[in-house]
Amino acid sequence: MSLLILIFHNSFSVFVMRYSKTLPDKYISSTAVVCAELCKLMFSVILHVYFRCRELGIKNYSFKMLMQELFGKESDCIKIMVPAVLYLIQNNLQYFSATKLDAATFQVTSQMKLIVIAVFSVIILKRHLYKHQWVSIFLLAGGIALVQFPTGDKGTINNPSSNAMVDKALGVLSVFITCLCSGFAGVYFEKILKKSKVTLWARNVQLALFSVIPGYFIGCLLIDGDEIREHGFFGGYNRWTVLSVICQSLCGIITAIVVKYADNILKGFANSISIILSCVVSYFFFDFHITLVFDIGVCIVIFSSYLYGKKPKEEQKETNEEAEYIKLEEQKSNDDDEEGEYSNKVTDNDTIVNVNENEDIDEEIENILQGKDAIAKENLEEILIQDENQKEDKEKNIIEFEDIDIQDKN
Repeated sequence: MSLLILIFHNSFSVFVMRYSKTLPDKYISSTAVVCAELCKLMFSVILHVYFRCRELGIKNYSFKMLMQELFGKESDCIKIMVPAVLYLIQNNLQYFSATKLDAATFQVTSQMKLIVIAVFSVIILKRHLYKHQWVSIFLLAGGIALVQFPTGDKGTINNPSSNAMVDKALGVLSVFITCLCSGFAGVYFEKILKKSKVTLWARNVQLALFSVIPGYFIGCLLIDGDEIREHGFFGGYNRWTVLSVICQSLCGIITAIVVKYADNILKGFANSISIILSCVVSYFFFDFHITLVFDIGVCIVIFSSYLYGKKPKEEQKETNEEAEYIKLEEQKSNDDDEEGEYSNKVTDNDTIVNVNENEDIDEEIENILQGKDAIAKENLEEILIQDENQKEDKEKNIIEFEDIDIQDKN
């Protein structure tokens, strides 16, 4: 389900945004950004209140608690202003990029954010990147460079009012700045989430609120104020504009779903499929000219996205060993429970053997954690078989003891 949501959003949102900017009726991008943030604010508030009411109960949750969670001392709402402003700049630049680049080139070039995220993750989060991830970053840079060779669609090549190469250069530059803003904001936001107890939905509410305020006063009133007064706030809006606003407003919610349910491999796979779909849609709807160089660049970008999200063998082995350790702990816990029930039936009679801890199982668990899982598993199976045989013998002893006790009473 997460894969379908990712593919649909990544492909459909770019297509809708690009198509809405090619129509004769031109709307003001800053108003669309503000509308998207207002919708995101409304959706996030509803979802946050819904999950909190499910957790605490409708009667126990109040408006005062909501305000405390969003703007209290432990909310760290001031820190959210930084990523909020960066996301606001990113959203405005995306509309600008959509007017300068075709959908396919925009989608492929946007993968530059992987490079930015990787660099900021190492600097800010002190995260370690594996060799194959660094290789994927250089491959990604090369693939993006190949994609920038002249292609274009009817909206960029046949534009008599501007130079196609200048427009493409401006579009790529705006995408680069967008990736910088998005990458830094994403890593900074992740750092805040890890050090805070505030829910993800509450953070989305804060992000949307702190984006709406500067977006309206700076973007709409200060920068585009004259144009808005002339054409109106919703001047040039149509159904495609509304769809674009909805797609942008759902971006934060979809991101939250992906963070909770998806992994890096799934996101890379979704990005790859989205790039292919964007190329297909651009070819049929925008007269996009696909060249051999563009195809090679797309293949490199898709492969690098997959390679970046691939788990190394060491990490996969640790994950398997951790799962095996949890399984053994559960088995040991069950054995302890059964032995506890058995010890309650045992008396001080010399014919009954006292129950001891499974020290051998503990040693085998340590061996698995040290990487000796193959030998340890074999030994563990033997121990478990012996343990089951001992339990059968103990049950027979209990039955014999009960029979003896009954005979003594008689």
